[in-house]
Amino acid sequence: MQDLKGFLDEKVEQYNQPGFITYDPISIPHLFKKRQDIEIAGFFASILAWGQRKTIISKCLELFRLMDNAPHDFLLNHQEKDLKPFLRFKHRTFNDIDTLYFIHFFAWFYRQHDSLEDAFLIGQNHSIDGMESMLKAFHEFFFSLPDAPSRTRKHIATPARKSACKRMNMFLRWMVRQDDKGVDFGIWKGIQPAQLICPCDLHVDRVARKLGLITRKQTDWQTAIELTERLREMDPNDPVKYDFALFGLGVEEKF
Repeated sequence: MQDLKGFLDEKVEQYNQPGFITYDPISIPHLFKKRQDIEIAGFFASILAWGQRKTIISKCLELFRLMDNAPHDFLLNHQEKDLKPFLRFKHRTFNDIDTLYFIHFFAWFYRQHDSLEDAFLIGQNHSIDGMESMLKAFHEFFFSLPDAPSRTRKHIATPARKSACKRMNMFLRWMVRQDDKGVDFGIWKGIQPAQLICPCDLHVDRVARKLGLITRKQTDWQTAIELTERLREMDPNDPVKYDFALFGLGVEEKF
């Protein structure tokens, strides 16, 4: 384990660098300076993050052009007629119905709250294993508006469906982790880095299994927990920093 920690620490240093940003969906929230814009851009970028990274980035840029590249201002001040262009927006199975509900929820939410972090803190129980209840509560809150389309629920993962919640965990990493590398934002303080769960995407899953960090056959919520617990043995305060190492090994080095 000590040898593995040394190897992965080196890979974290290698990939947790500003050069990582350009070709990753995290480049989308990095286009903005305003806290709310970063949250909104980060949330959409993480939810749309499936498929080729180049395509994901392109679709996000298209979406925010429709918001005049000022998402928070657009959400608070748009008129009904301003929503018409979104009827043509689509990325894989994420369509106009989903887009319009996301806009509706965020417009409603930001008229009452200053930060999207408040929506996650609803399920906060302050334990190191509290992420499961946090994500479950967020999912129910996000779809609590009367006109929430049932089809859109599939786009927000929840441990209640045994999902590994890769995209949600990735978004939370972006918002919560703070260091001096300039990749993650660290703008949320109510959730601690120690509470984060490692995003378990295809590349991370494959590399983690080769390194013996995952033993479960399937990839689900318990698999993400298993991986994170192993990473906590190497750094209990910031286990998810190793996402950089595992992802970099899988994508850049084809480990």
